[in-house]
Amino acid sequence: MMRTLLIVTALLEATTGVALAASPSRLVSLLIGSPLDTRPGSVVVRLAGTALLTLGLVCWLARNDQQNRVTAGPVAAMLFYNIAAATLLAYARLGLGLSGIGLWPAVVLHAALALWCVACLRAR
Repeated sequence: MMRTLLIVTALLEATTGVALAASPSRLVSLLIGSPLDTRPGSVVVRLAGTALLTLGLVCWLARNDQQNRVTAGPVAAMLFYNIAAATLLAYARLGLGLSGIGLWPAVVLHAALALWCVACLRAR
């Protein structure tokens, strides 16, 4: 179960990271329904994309070490990340009134991944 989680997370986060790094305005527009209009904002979003790509890489490299205690580290980090992502994206909609076609699906996806992380950590 943990190996599958790490593979799915690696693929999702790496793909999102590449998309943010390559075309930040398009993905931001899909998520929050507003274009990314500033160059400094574009740099910050590209940096976030690079961080997501790095998280994906860590999960990919850890995928075969599911019985190792070290694997719990990336899963715990991804638990924190997914809770934070779901919370921040929900706040973007409920607190800031932003809405893009991909916003609620992203909230649900991150919440589901957080629950999967919890299940994997408990099963250890």
